[in-house]
Amino acid sequence: MRSNVSELSRRVLNRTLLERQLLARRVPRTPLEAIEHLVAMQAQMPNGPYVGLWARLENFRHDDLTALLESRDVVHATMLRCTQHLASGEDFRWLWPTVAPAVRKALTDAYYATQIEGMDLDELARVSRQLLTGKTLTRRDLGQLLADRFPGRAPGRLAEAIELLEALVHPPPHSTWGRWGHRRGTPVTLADEWLGRPLADAPQPEAMVLRYLAAFGPASVMDIQAWSGSTRLRKVVEGLRPKLRAFRDEQGGELLDLPDAPLGEPDRPAPVRFLPAFDNAVLGYRDRTRVISEENRRRIAPRASGGVPLFLVDGFAEGSWTLTNGHLHIAPFRPLSGSEKAAVRDEAARLLAFVAPDNTEPSFTLE
Repeated sequence: MRSNVSELSRRVLNRTLLERQLLARRVPRTPLEAIEHLVAMQAQMPNGPYVGLWARLENFRHDDLTALLESRDVVHATMLRCTQHLASGEDFRWLWPTVAPAVRKALTDAYYATQIEGMDLDELARVSRQLLTGKTLTRRDLGQLLADRFPGRAPGRLAEAIELLEALVHPPPHSTWGRWGHRRGTPVTLADEWLGRPLADAPQPEAMVLRYLAAFGPASVMDIQAWSGSTRLRKVVEGLRPKLRAFRDEQGGELLDLPDAPLGEPDRPAPVRFLPAFDNAVLGYRDRTRVISEENRRRIAPRASGGVPLFLVDGFAEGSWTLTNGHLHIAPFRPLSGSEKAAVRDEAARLLAFVAPDNTEPSFTLE
């Protein structure tokens, strides 16, 4: 690495993350513009993106996102990291072909491999498209129809495998605001039919890398791979290097960014922000220390697979929160100062007004 490459402190990276992730202040963008900027928003729990957009946008309302899902301008589907995300319909058309090779590699996991061993996967995909053409089925119903065609296989596992083989979306109301947590009875339908136009006929990894850097940079190649679930992106990044700017972090690791993308000001105050479980700002990197300390990451690791909603104080994750029967429980990772507690309480009241609007009075506990 050249000696004149600038070093970026953790605090600069944090403030840059807040700016790129639209968390430094609520911005006057439309929900569609925000989703496109973020490339995709993780959505195993369908309410999550609603909270994520509320934290980022001025005057965001539940119906703003629901309308986008119902109009098919935004889709809910399996994509990055083999997990359910929201993306604009236009972005999904190129994003799925780009991440599909990595998604399909999951079929080699024992969870799937024991049920699809010896099967002709092209035939399985063809039959599935035939069954789904012109209709929407629940995973359960699709799995049963597949088990009738391929006896001796677990129906549920076959249906899940199809989402790794084919571009499917989960139509509303499954993906819209409603009951908290994971949803059962997931509906699936063919993405190209739902969108009314075909998907891109070739992957676009260069576009994916550049879009990632716009929303997450500066970042390392390993960060890009961790976010996307794709591997072997170093060659793609090397091809783009003439269009990129290089930095190094405090440990000397290389970070890449778009050439004219601004960096955050390290001394700029940062507002308290409540984030949903699996938010982009936390999961968008392999090295997450720009937003959560290693100590705090280890603290939540035992329950991370189920999703841990976090809140930011001065730009960093300093606690978790849960919502039960309209009551918000806030658990800081460390003792908060008086001014920090006041800021957390103010934002908690705003969060409750959004997630539990029928509450007559804010109801929360701050440890």
